[in-house]
Amino acid sequence: MSGHSHFAGIKHRKGINDAKRANIFTKLGRLVTIAARDGGGNPEFNFKLKMTIEQARAANMPKDNIDKAIKRGTGELKDGAEIVEVVYEAYGPGQVAMLIKAATDNKNRALGEIRNTLTKSGGKIVAAGAISFMFKQVGCIEIGTENADKEDLEFKAIEAGAEDIDFDDNCFVYTRVENLKEVKENLEKEGIKIENAGLMYVPTQKNSISEKDKESYEKLLEALDELDDVQEIYDNL
Repeated sequence: MSGHSHFAGIKHRKGINDAKRANIFTKLGRLVTIAARDGGGNPEFNFKLKMTIEQARAANMPKDNIDKAIKRGTGELKDGAEIVEVVYEAYGPGQVAMLIKAATDNKNRALGEIRNTLTKSGGKIVAAGAISFMFKQVGCIEIGTENADKEDLEFKAIEAGAEDIDFDDNCFVYTRVENLKEVKENLEKEGIKIENAGLMYVPTQKNSISEKDKESYEKLLEALDELDDVQEIYDNL
C-alpha cells in the first residue's frame, strides 16, 4: 500500500530559498489554524493539532508563527477570512488520477489557480466523485530508516497495530484512520522517532504512464506546489 503525497518530505529539501520557505510556512500555518479551530488550541487534548505543530517544528517554522496560527484557529486573533479545506479531483498528464488538497481563505481563487495550472499541463478538474472512489483514506506514519534494522522496525510496527508497511526512502506505516493516534503513541513508547504523521489518501489501484507524461507530470507537481493554497497532492502512480 503505497501512496504518493507530493507535500510529504518537503521539509527535507536542501538549499531552500526564502520565498519557498515562506510558501511552506504559509501552508503549515493554515494547517495549524484549521486544527486549532476544529479541536481547540491545546495540543495535549487535540491530536490533530499536535501532529501539525510537530510538522511545523520539523520544518523550522518559528514558534511565534505557530502561536499566531493557533490563535487564529481559536479566534483569539482575527486578521483574515476563515480558512477552509477543500479537496479537488483532477486528471493530470497521462490520465493520472489526482486528489489535490487545499487550505484556502478564498475558494474561488484556489479553484481558478489550480484549474489554470492543470490546463497548462494538459490536465483538468473533474466533478466531485469522479476520482475519489479510486482512493481510500488511511493513517500514515513516516519513520526515518537511517541506521535502522528494517526487520525489527517492521516487527514493532505490526506489534503497534499497523495495517501495512512500505519501505521507500523512509518507512511508511499505514493504519486505520481511527487507530492513527494509538499506533503513533505505541511506536513512540518503543523509542522510535516519528518524522511525520497524518491522514492521507492511497490509491486502490495504480496507474503507469510514459516517460514523456511523467516529465510533464513532475513539472505540474512543481507548479501546483508553488501555490500557497495547495497543501498535498495524492495520485495513483
